[in-house]
Amino acid sequence: MNSILTPKNKIYDYSEQLNALQVGTFSDPFSFLGLHKVDESNYEVRVYLPDAKSVELASKPAKFLFKKYLNSDLFLLQVTEQELPMVNKLKVTYANHTRIQQDVYQFSSSISEEALYLFNEGTLERAYQHLGAHFIEHEGAKGVRFAVWAPNAKSVSVIGEFNCWQRSEHFMRKHLASGVWEIFIPELEAQQTYKYSVVDSYGNVSDRSDPFAFKMQQAPGTASVLQPLVSRKKPTSKQLKSRSRRNKIDAPICIYEVQLGSWKRRADEENRFLTYRELADDLVQYVKELGFTHLQLMPISEYPFDGSWGYQPVGLFSPTSRFGSYEDFVYFVEKCEDANLGLLIDWVPGHFPSDPHGLHKFDGTHLFEHADMRQGFHPDWNTYIYNYDRPEVKSFLLANAMYWLNEFQLDGLRVDAVASMLYLDYSRNDGEWIANQYGGRENLGAIACLQDVNRRCYGQDNNIMMVAEESTAWPGVTQSVEHQGLGFGFKWNMGWMNDSLSYISRDPIHRRYHHHEMTFSMAYAYSENYILPLSHDEVVHGKGALLSKMPGDDWQQFATLRAYYGFMYAHPGKKLLFMGSELAPRSEWDHNEGLDWQLLDSPAHLGIQRTVKQLNRIYQGEGALYECDNSPAGFQWIDGDNAEQSIFSFARYGKSKEDLLIVISHFTAQVFHQYKIGVPQTGVYEVILNTDDKALYGSGVTAVAGKQQLIESAAISSHGFENSIVLTIPPLTTLYLKRITG
Repeated sequence: MNSILTPKNKIYDYSEQLNALQVGTFSDPFSFLGLHKVDESNYEVRVYLPDAKSVELASKPAKFLFKKYLNSDLFLLQVTEQELPMVNKLKVTYANHTRIQQDVYQFSSSISEEALYLFNEGTLERAYQHLGAHFIEHEGAKGVRFAVWAPNAKSVSVIGEFNCWQRSEHFMRKHLASGVWEIFIPELEAQQTYKYSVVDSYGNVSDRSDPFAFKMQQAPGTASVLQPLVSRKKPTSKQLKSRSRRNKIDAPICIYEVQLGSWKRRADEENRFLTYRELADDLVQYVKELGFTHLQLMPISEYPFDGSWGYQPVGLFSPTSRFGSYEDFVYFVEKCEDANLGLLIDWVPGHFPSDPHGLHKFDGTHLFEHADMRQGFHPDWNTYIYNYDRPEVKSFLLANAMYWLNEFQLDGLRVDAVASMLYLDYSRNDGEWIANQYGGRENLGAIACLQDVNRRCYGQDNNIMMVAEESTAWPGVTQSVEHQGLGFGFKWNMGWMNDSLSYISRDPIHRRYHHHEMTFSMAYAYSENYILPLSHDEVVHGKGALLSKMPGDDWQQFATLRAYYGFMYAHPGKKLLFMGSELAPRSEWDHNEGLDWQLLDSPAHLGIQRTVKQLNRIYQGEGALYECDNSPAGFQWIDGDNAEQSIFSFARYGKSKEDLLIVISHFTAQVFHQYKIGVPQTGVYEVILNTDDKALYGSGVTAVAGKQQLIESAAISSHGFENSIVLTIPPLTTLYLKRITG
């Protein structure tokens, strides 16, 4: 028997514990390591320090020298009750250095049992404040509390540069009721790297990144980084009022979507990315100059592969360090707020990648994902699907949404691929999916998760925007949860996008046969709170740039694109354009390169940028274009059936019926003179937009003679109205006519 002599000559056998320490499978280290009473007045201090040569008490090293157990890395010291105050710090000597350190096993648990209960319940909104790595002061010492959920692991330890990645030095304490492992390690420093070494029930070891880490290494590194939680400065009352106004459903919302790594590069510095701080100056100013109200970032949660554009994140709580530090990102967010520019980020709760340091089989079991591949694996993206039925997964995702909104005070989240979450048979053939408990194809767990996230996020701050990218006709996406909806504030109108791009891509001679593709969207325009998106998805994977979709010669392509943008801005619904849409590039987006800014040297491309600027200015200045987006009272067809001439004409109204704008979009290269169109109200109308204007690289055909571009209605009936106006319709053009007098 392997044994040692202890007080009162009792013999203890530590061979089993020593073996568990040596192989790294100690499931209850606090029951053995640290200070333990061995009889009425005597105690034993047990420390396990691989590669240590000697261990002493730092206060009186000569008197208190630890003894090695069987010449192992387990060191033992016997002390009396009177000597306990000296058991505070250890002097540890290694081959090349000596250090003073505290025994981590002397500290009690610092994690809230109430928080763990709520985490297991699926309702811990701020789980990121409890799990993960946090700098705290605990029992008189400053250090880091580590906490990770791994209920089926046999053992979990913290490894990092601070312990030479030894998985036998910092075994964690398991909270049996919650499945959370936790330990406090004193005297650690910010920016040190770490992971969790997880031993599963079969003895397999895997080193995992921290799911709640606030910072991660850049690829090819996979470690987490000790990062203090740095919240941005609190917005002023004035800024909060501005946010409230700019995010309402009756506000003018025009969004500029950006992938930070390819908006602009430093070509003279090896084509490097711009930093968050550089983007805070260049990008924010540029977006404001274009006249957009909001900036939307494609996913910035840390991701290993550039080509995923962030849609396969491994660090949901870590702003990617590609563009700088955590503090740099906070600076970027604050600069957006200072500029009164709304900031949204892409949020990806639908799936996660298979990287071995990530969430897949985190503790040796299918913890975050469904075990059945028919529910837990996404065939399109080779990724894993969250198990939304598991309460802890709901807490994880809920806390992540809250984290971005709370700590950075963002305007909102655009939720990616919602349809893939809602349907159990999404992108699956018969036999490749499992029905829900009622025999249906709806993912009830995902529905409940989305509803809870939206309800809680809006419940905390109703001035935000929660936006769904949902590509089907799922009912009630933007209905409140209380009325059985999903609870989003807005939904991307994918139907409008697909139909209008299909129409606009056709040769003008054929457009008359597809007129309905531009009018059908009005049949459901008020079923949801819509955003009209021309996003990155429309200019990748061989789809070509928007300009390349336009038929005809070079001039016609630019003219059609300008007219199309004019139609989009007048159609009910908020607006979103992907970066570069204002430059009209001829080739599709390449994430490895910055936008081609030299295009602005061309009058044609410059004309597109000027068109976008003008549209943003007019859109925000005319309540008729946005105030009643969600009400039939805000829209009226004048002539939606003129397929022969490919002309669409309609009226937009503000909250006051006197606030009237007439819109005419024409999609052939002909010019129509003396074109009569009915108007709902008498008065003088001013042409405030003509996308055929020479300043926009148009042909310069004017709708009305004279510099003032004014036209007065006449009491001549047309299109079912008692009054009408007569004007010239330029080629491939959208016109806005504002009623200025009655």
